[in-house]
Amino acid sequence: MADDKYNLKNPAVKRILQEVKEMQSNPSDDFMSLPLEENIFEWQFAISGPRDTEFEGGIYHGRIQLPAEYPFKPPSFMLLTPNGRFETQTKICLSISNHHPEHWQPSWSVRTALVALIAFMPTNPNGALGSLDYKKEERHALAIKSREAAPRFGTPERQKLIDEIHEYMLSKAPPVPQLSPSECSEEHPGNRESEAQESSRDAKGVSSQERLQNPAVGERITEEIQEVPANANPSPAGVRPAREVSAGGSSDHLLPPRAETRVQKPADDRLFTWAAVGLTIAILVLLLKKFMKASGHGAVFMDGS
Repeated sequence: MADDKYNLKNPAVKRILQEVKEMQSNPSDDFMSLPLEENIFEWQFAISGPRDTEFEGGIYHGRIQLPAEYPFKPPSFMLLTPNGRFETQTKICLSISNHHPEHWQPSWSVRTALVALIAFMPTNPNGALGSLDYKKEERHALAIKSREAAPRFGTPERQKLIDEIHEYMLSKAPPVPQLSPSECSEEHPGNRESEAQESSRDAKGVSSQERLQNPAVGERITEEIQEVPANANPSPAGVRPAREVSAGGSSDHLLPPRAETRVQKPADDRLFTWAAVGLTIAILVLLLKKFMKASGHGAVFMDGS
């Protein structure tokens, strides 16, 4: 890339050229992205489908448009490969995109955004702008088809870069796994919200190395920020405090866990009974001795009178 085409004193240009060098010197098996030769503010990219999902083995191309104020303002994202999760050739709504500039951090980069995009693939779309909610088997079929050829988009220069990225990703892509019969017969993904939430927790498809290099992805980036009730604080897994249910049926009052009631064994009851009998006999013997002793002294006194 000819750096002399651009004003190297421009903060955005300096940042972009720095990211280009970093992307080339430290490539990833999970994604690839490079800017156009004639316009470094437009990037073409491809990501691999996250592992252990219906997207695994797929190659998904897209376009990133960086603003003139980058990195102080977020980029926009567009998918070009049919995938069943995001609409194609439509700017998608993510917390890392220009739809939510209030959440963007200047420390994030194109690399960070691509790692986050992979993590968003298997999550629940929740009706967000540019999102789709296809069945698993439909997404799986699209993942297989995505490997056949790169999408056709834009000028010959764009297409050349897209084809080069596709060849690179194809050389790194794992074989497409087969869905099990149970997965193929599942209902529409919209009815499996709990499963989608579970699959999003671990950001599947993102390598451990990328998570270490981009800690902000797992900690701060979230898809489509939504209103959350103030009392929506889940308890730690496996810990459920006891609740006192009032006469009206309310279960909001929390109680500490109740102490375990110890039940004595029958053997303990028999032991206690025998001890009580033994103590009673001892008392009777003692009283009898005292009575006999007192009776003996009385007899001696009467004989001596």
